[in-house]
Amino acid sequence: MTIPDSIGDPIHVLLVEDDERLASLVSEFLASHGAVVSVARDGSDGLEQALAHRFDVVLLDLMLPDVGGLEVCARLRERSDVPILMVTALDAESERIRGLERGADDYISKPFSTPELFARMRAVVRRHRGLLALRGEPFTVGALELDPASLAAKLGSKRLELTMLEFDLLLCFARNEGAVLSRERILELVHGTAISAFDRSIDGHISRLRRKLGDDPKRPVIIKTVRRAGYLFVAPKRAA
Repeated sequence: MTIPDSIGDPIHVLLVEDDERLASLVSEFLASHGAVVSVARDGSDGLEQALAHRFDVVLLDLMLPDVGGLEVCARLRERSDVPILMVTALDAESERIRGLERGADDYISKPFSTPELFARMRAVVRRHRGLLALRGEPFTVGALELDPASLAAKLGSKRLELTMLEFDLLLCFARNEGAVLSRERILELVHGTAISAFDRSIDGHISRLRRKLGDDPKRPVIIKTVRRAGYLFVAPKRAA
């Protein structure tokens, strides 16, 4: 079966999977459809490879023998914006939500079909590349300066160290200053619709973004929570 690929450039994939047979089958399938695949057998190796090389997507098994997939996901997300597709044998919705809250972009449950895995992988890569292309020109709102092309963000004189998702969230808020955005609308603007069923994952990302902005989590003044409605961005004031 041939699956057309409209993305363009070859997809560089890191597969973190301790099941040797499954890793071999998935690698062969992806390679037969033009992907360039590297394999890590445990979480430590996966994290090391993901940080040392440039990948378009990481396929990350949740159940790993040393460093668990959730921990790998969280540590990787702290230092990289690479899309993460979580592969899990667990059916519990709470576990899938935990993965999304740690920074995963999507998930697929075992057992899965390789065509579905490929389709989901292409979707997160396409979304990631689309965000890179569509961010737009630099602009300023209040004391906040954003440069979408370089992912640079400054609040006053302080440079903000943001992941790409955090930057896109902040960009989304800044472009919609004064408007209340529901979780569903935020996901639509930032992620697309792939994880709309798990909108609670957005709360964790916003919480981390608030901390980096220096926004008091108990009484935020930049990203405010509007009860039963969503979030409201208020432009930070410049120092007098």
